[in-house]
Amino acid sequence: MRIVAHTCSNTEIVCALGRADWLLGVDDHSDYPPEVVDSLPKLGPDLDLDVERVAALEPDLVITSLTVPGHERCLERLEAAGLPCLVTQPHRLADVVDDILRIGQALDAEAEARQIADRFEAAMARPRPDAPVPILVEWWPKPVIVPGRNSWVNEMLALAGGVNPFADRNAESLEISPEEAALAAPEAVVMSWCGVEEAKYRPHVVARRDGWQQVPAIRNGRIVPISEAWLGRPGPRLLDGIERLREVVAICRAPA
Repeated sequence: MRIVAHTCSNTEIVCALGRADWLLGVDDHSDYPPEVVDSLPKLGPDLDLDVERVAALEPDLVITSLTVPGHERCLERLEAAGLPCLVTQPHRLADVVDDILRIGQALDAEAEARQIADRFEAAMARPRPDAPVPILVEWWPKPVIVPGRNSWVNEMLALAGGVNPFADRNAESLEISPEEAALAAPEAVVMSWCGVEEAKYRPHVVARRDGWQQVPAIRNGRIVPISEAWLGRPGPRLLDGIERLREVVAICRAPA
């Protein structure tokens, strides 16, 4: 089967299912696994896929997504071009599992998909620690964008022993003010800036913000970089992201 993968997470799912050799091309932002994607044609940015180039490859299936505002325009153009699409739009970890199983079925990789799903289900079944630690996950620094209720990050935090202070907001993500950050009183800030390499994260940008000096995370120097590759991409590496969040919670609970 001839496959085009659009979005990092869908590319990673295809590769985790052992179907990397079926890929004809990926979007510009797909960067993992590098030994696969580095040699593939890049078909345009995540939010501006070059549909003409996709169509020229004559794929049997385009695996695309509605995880970010703007993806709907890509999907409309793909469908208008008559391209067969499989669409992912997860909000919860169970949705991620369902997407992996659906993609596995489409790619004749059901056994491989079931193995990954089993790992997720085992992680989701683990007891959730009592007295969760408030952790602020930051998708973007200016303005400060954080996940809301409709994000798999809430479950990841819960499984790690944390809680998103903004999990009651009915949104996938939202902008917060310094006053809201102070009221939330997170014990740690996790920098997970979308589209930015972790090596380029700058904790001092968070530490020096006006109005944030009394936030416990800032006062105690708990600003932790975790690449969005581990938290923001709804694919197999979310399991590793849960473990990274456990480490953050452990830092917060360690004796002063």
